Amino acid sequence: MESIVKLLEIMSLLRDPETGCPWDREQDFKSIAPFTLEEAYEVVDAIDRNDKEELRSELGDLLFQVVYHAQMAREKGWFEFNDVVETINNKLLERHPHVFGNEKITNAREQSHVWEKNKLLERRLEKESSAVLDDVSLNLPALARARKLQLRAATVGFDWRDLQDVQTKLVEEIQELTAAITDDANKVKIEEELGDVLFSCVNLSRHLGIDAESALRKANIKFEKRFHYIERELARQNRSPEQASLEEMDTLWQEAKNSGIN
Repeated sequence: MESIVKLLEIMSLLRDPETGCPWDREQDFKSIAPFTLEEAYEVVDAIDRNDKEELRSELGDLLFQVVYHAQMAREKGWFEFNDVVETINNKLLERHPHVFGNEKITNAREQSHVWEKNKLLERRLEKESSAVLDDVSLNLPALARARKLQLRAATVGFDWRDLQDVQTKLVEEIQELTAAITDDANKVKIEEELGDVLFSCVNLSRHLGIDAESALRKANIKFEKRFHYIERELARQNRSPEQASLEEMDTLWQEAKNSGIN
C-alpha cells in the first residue's frame, strides 16, 4: 500500500543521522517502549469510550510505534518492516488451522486453548526449554498475566473442569482471606491471601469468557460516574464531599445506582 510506504519513508527521514529530528534520532528501543505501551492503552481507552474517530487516530499512533521499532531494527541490521509483516502472516496461518487447514474448532474458548497449545509447541521447537510457563512476559499487567498463566497451564490439562469448581475455589480463597484478617495475621500473609482471591477472580472471569482487565476498567468508569453524581448533587447544595457525612454520600450513591448510572 502506498500509505504504508509513505509512512516508512517518513520514519526513515525522522531518523536520518544528518537531517532527521534530533529527538527521534536519540531514541532507542528502551526509551520508546513506554510510548508504545501508552499508545496501546489509548487504543483501549478509545474502544471503551466507543469513540470511532479517536480510535482511528490512536490506531495510527500505535502503528507508528511498530514502524518506529522496525526502523531502529533495520538500522542495526536485525530485520526489516516487511519481515515483521511476514512473521505475523505466517504465525496467523499456523495458529488458525481451523480456518486455513482441516482442523475443526467450534468456539472461541477452544480456539484460545489451541492458540496457546500451538505457541507452546513453537517454543519447544525453537528453544531448549520446554517449561510450560516460559516467556509469559513479566511486564504484562498483573490481571492479564494471571490470565495468560492460567491459559498456558490449561493447555496441558491443568485447569478446572467446570464453572462450579471455579466458583467454589473463589469462595474458599475469600474465606482464607477473611480468616487471615480476623486472626490479625501480618500484612505479608494477608497480601498473599488477597493475591489468591484476585487470581481466583481472574480464573472465574476466564471461565465465564470475560476479560478481567476489561471488567475492572468498566467498574472503574462506573465508580467515577457515580461519584461525580455525588459531587454534582452536593454542589447544588453548595457543599463539597468533605462537608457531607458518609451516610449522605451513600444515599446519593444509591440514587445514582437506581437511576441507571453505569
